[in-house]
Amino acid sequence: MPKMRYVILQQHQELLFVEMPEEYAYQLSALNLRLNKEIDKLTAENVPDLPLAVAECDSLELLREQYVLQSGLEYINVLEQAFAGIKEQNYPLISLLTEIRALQAQLEQWYEEDEEAAIH
Repeated sequence: MPKMRYVILQQHQELLFVEMPEEYAYQLSALNLRLNKEIDKLTAENVPDLPLAVAECDSLELLREQYVLQSGLEYINVLEQAFAGIKEQNYPLISLLTEIRALQAQLEQWYEEDEEAAIH
């Protein structure tokens, strides 16, 4: 079974828990920090409200029913859709969308390979 890591994000008073393959957790945290740093430079009106990565951990047990564990691919797909919907064609949007899509492609490949390994 592949080793997973958990990224904890905070959006206002809410916490989000994202399960990532261990080797990609840092990339999600770094991407999140960069998005939060660059988002104020966007001038479009429909800029998404981003959570902020606050922690990573190797194991996680959710003790409250209101919290759900979201897969990294599911989270990055939602993030990509939010940024793809921004009506702005300037830097940094193009650069940010490229970074999101690069991680998205890596995760899609990882999940495909993991699924194939589970079958064999």
